[in-house]
Amino acid sequence: MNRLKEFIKSTILGGLLVILPLAIFFFALTWIFGLVQATISPLTTIIMQKSPLQGIVADILVVALLIIVCFTVGVIVRTKLGKWLYLLLESNVFLKIPGYSLIKETVSQFFGNKKSPFSSVALVQIFGNETLVSAFITDEHKDGTRTVFVPTGPNPTSGNIYHLPKGQVHPVDVSVEDAMRSIISCGAGSSTLISKKQQITKTAQQ
Repeated sequence: MNRLKEFIKSTILGGLLVILPLAIFFFALTWIFGLVQATISPLTTIIMQKSPLQGIVADILVVALLIIVCFTVGVIVRTKLGKWLYLLLESNVFLKIPGYSLIKETVSQFFGNKKSPFSSVALVQIFGNETLVSAFITDEHKDGTRTVFVPTGPNPTSGNIYHLPKGQVHPVDVSVEDAMRSIISCGAGSSTLISKKQQITKTAQQ
């Protein structure tokens, strides 16, 4: 009887682990499409009034126009004049808007910007002893000091900033995705980080 209960429980949980991520993924896609559709609805309405295009076709056309606009802006900011104007506007206008910096960093991280602060994973000794903490190196200074961000699990968007001597910061060759996955799962899967640290230590001792 207990085996049957355990079988039913594990089977349901196994199915849930398969279905739930897919459901969340499709829900996110539906939400994003609805958000875009609501945003471009004024332009869509104009197109539908002046052309035979209806519904989804008009939405696709407007999205295509937005992509063209983004491409055009991207070409402009690649020029010296366009880049200068953008930096001028950003420093004097955009950066004064609450939340702009956070949104920009989040988007940069999402699209794999190499200048993103979450680009280098490390194990750090914030207490000065043998305790190791998962962290991201966010800055390096001329005196060798390194600034790190230590996220809190399971929410990696919050945490603390530490300024540590170079000797207390141990970079590891682990992808940001693997490190984030470990933090979100409250440390599960940290064996990769630890093994990389041990390999570095062995190599240094040889």
